[in-house]
Amino acid sequence: MSTTNTALIDVQNVSKYFGSVIALKDISMSVNAGEVMCLLGDNGAGKSTLIKILSGVHQPSEGHYLFEGKEAHFSSPRDALNVGIATVYQDLAMIPLMGISRNFFLGSEPTQGWGPFSRYNAKFADGVTREELARIGIQVRDTAQPVGTLSGGERQSVAIARAVYFGAKVLILDEPTAALGVKEAGIVLRYIAQARSRNLGVIFITHNPHHAYPIGDRFTLLNRGRSLGTFAKSEISREELTSMMAGGEELETLGHELAEFAHTDEKARAALAEAAREFEAEAQGLHVEQLPSKFVEAKQQYVDQLPPTDGEGKR
Repeated sequence: MSTTNTALIDVQNVSKYFGSVIALKDISMSVNAGEVMCLLGDNGAGKSTLIKILSGVHQPSEGHYLFEGKEAHFSSPRDALNVGIATVYQDLAMIPLMGISRNFFLGSEPTQGWGPFSRYNAKFADGVTREELARIGIQVRDTAQPVGTLSGGERQSVAIARAVYFGAKVLILDEPTAALGVKEAGIVLRYIAQARSRNLGVIFITHNPHHAYPIGDRFTLLNRGRSLGTFAKSEISREELTSMMAGGEELETLGHELAEFAHTDEKARAALAEAAREFEAEAQGLHVEQLPSKFVEAKQQYVDQLPPTDGEGKR
C-alpha cells in the first residue's frame, strides 16, 4: 500500500438528495494509491448513487469531494476520466461482434499514415492488446476474434486492462464479479490485485463479502444510504463483515420476534387443545341414553293427540 498521506479520492460527509428522497447521508470514504477499497452494501444501500458521484454522473448535494487533495467538481464522466478516474460498469460498453483489439481501443484507435491516408494500425493494436491481456493471464489466438466469444470474467478483465493502459489512476469497478462463476471471478480478482501492485487505487463495489475480503485492504459498508463505518482488514474478520452485510442486528431482532411468535403459537395451540377437550366433554355429557322425564311426558302427550290409525296401522 502507498505510504503517501494524500488520498487519490477522498469524499467527506457527502450527501445526495433527489427532491425529498435522501439517497445518501454523510458518507465519508477514501482510497489511496496501491490500495483496494471495497464498497459493500445490499441492493438499495446507496452504492450506485455514490459511484455515480465519484465518476462525475451526479453532483453531491452536500459535502466535499477531493481528488489528490484538491476539491473536485466534475460535471460529467469525461471530466473524471480526464484526470484518471475510470469506471468499469457491470454492463460493459463493448460491442460483442467487434474484435478484442478494436474493443480495447474503442474510441481511441491507433492510426498510421497522415491525413486522408491515415488508417487503423492493426499491428500496433494487436501487440498492445496481447501484451496487456498476457499480464492478467489471458491468452488469445487472434485479437480480431469477437469479444462476445470471451467469458464474462475475461470481458471484465479486458475492460480493466483497457482503463489501466489509458492511464487510469483510480479504477472504480461496479460489481465486476456479479453473475460470474468461481473461476471467472478469480480472473477478475487476480487482475484487481495486479492493478494494486501497479500502484493504482481501486474501488471495488460489491454485495459479496466472500469476493471482497480476500482482495480488500479496507471496507466501507453502506446500509440504506448511510455508512456503517470503514474498517481495515486487521479490524474486522470475514465472519463479522458477512454478519454486518447481512444485517446481523436486524436478523438477531427478527430471530427474537420469531421465537416469541413460536412461543405465542404454542400457547395458542395449548389453549385450543384444552378448549377442544372441554367441548368434547360437554358433547359426551349431552349424549345420554334416556331423556329427562318432562321430555318423555311431552312426547306421550303429542302421540296421544295424533289421529287414529287406519287398518294398516298408519295414522
